Amino acid sequence: MAHKAVFPFTAIVGQERMKRALILNAVNPQLGGVLIRGERGTAKSTASRALASLLPEGTAFINLPVSATEDRVVGTLDIEKAIQKGEKHFEPGVLYHAHNGILYVDEVNLLDDHVVDLLLDAAAMGVNIVEREGISHSHPARFILVGTMNPEEGDLRPQLLDRFAFSVNIKNLPDMRARVAIMERRIGFETDAAGFQDDWAGKEAELGERIAAARAIVQDVTYSRRDLASIAGLTATMHVDGHRGDIVILRGAQANAAFHNRTYITNEDIIRAAELALPHRMKSSPFQDTGDVSDLADRLEEAQQAIGEDEFSDQESMNDDQAPPDGEKKTR
Repeated sequence: MAHKAVFPFTAIVGQERMKRALILNAVNPQLGGVLIRGERGTAKSTASRALASLLPEGTAFINLPVSATEDRVVGTLDIEKAIQKGEKHFEPGVLYHAHNGILYVDEVNLLDDHVVDLLLDAAAMGVNIVEREGISHSHPARFILVGTMNPEEGDLRPQLLDRFAFSVNIKNLPDMRARVAIMERRIGFETDAAGFQDDWAGKEAELGERIAAARAIVQDVTYSRRDLASIAGLTATMHVDGHRGDIVILRGAQANAAFHNRTYITNEDIIRAAELALPHRMKSSPFQDTGDVSDLADRLEEAQQAIGEDEFSDQESMNDDQAPPDGEKKTR
C-alpha cells in the first residue's frame, strides 16, 4: 500500500515558534514534548507529521485517538498464561510502537487524564513499565510527544500542563502575503505531491542533517553555574510555580545551542527556550501572543545583574556529566 505523501516541514509558512518547539524536541527527545494550542487549520498536524520525515529513516508517526484506553496505550500482560504456564506474554501497546518516533495526540485535552499521565510519565522516563498482579514487563519508550488542542474546547489541568516541556499558542496568519503563500504551496502539493516534494528536497535534507548533527552534540553542550543562576533568577522574577520550568529552559537552551552548532549556551539560547517553556507555567503570558521577546530579554538582564559578584560569577563550564551534586561547586 502506498504511503500518504507528507507535506514538507520547510514548506510550512510562518508558525516559527511551533516549528522551533518541534525541532528542539527532535534534537533532544528527552525534553518532554510540546503542547500546541490553536484553531483548526493552523498546520498543527501537518508540522508534526512532517517532522517525522526529517528524522532518521524508519521514524514512526503514531496517531493516538482520543478514545484510547490504558491497555491500548501501555500494552497488556496475559495473566492467565503467566499463572498457568509460567510464561510472560506481553501484547505491545502504542508506547511500544512509538519508540524512537513521534506520538501525536490530537485533542489531548479530551483524553482521559490518567492516560495523559501515562504518556507524560513514559515520555519523561524513556521507558514503559506494565505491572499486573505482581507481574511486570518494561521496554524502551523514547519518543517525541506532541499534543494538540483547541482552547475553545476546554483546557488541561494545570498539573498536566506543567508536565509538557513546551507550549505554543498559534493563530491563523493575518498577513495577506503569508496567506497567499499558504494557498499557493498547498495547491502545488495537492496538484503534484511528488514534484512539490522534489522542489523542497534540498531544504528538507539540509534541515534533517542539521537536526542529526545537533543530536550528536547536544549532550556535550556546556553551561556555567552563572547560567543556572540566570535561569533561576528569570523564573523567579516571572513568578513561575515549581522548578520544572527551570530544568526545561536549561535543556531547551542546550538543544538550541546544539542546533546552532555550539557546545555552550548563550543568553539567546535561554531566551528562546524560555519563550516555549514559560507561557503555560504562568498565570499570564505577556509575550506569547505578540511575539515580542524584549520584555523577556530585559528580565533576563535584570536577573543577571542581581547575581552580582557572588559565588555564581566565576564558575567553570560544565555539562550534564560533569555537574556536581546539589550544593557543591564545580571546580576543575
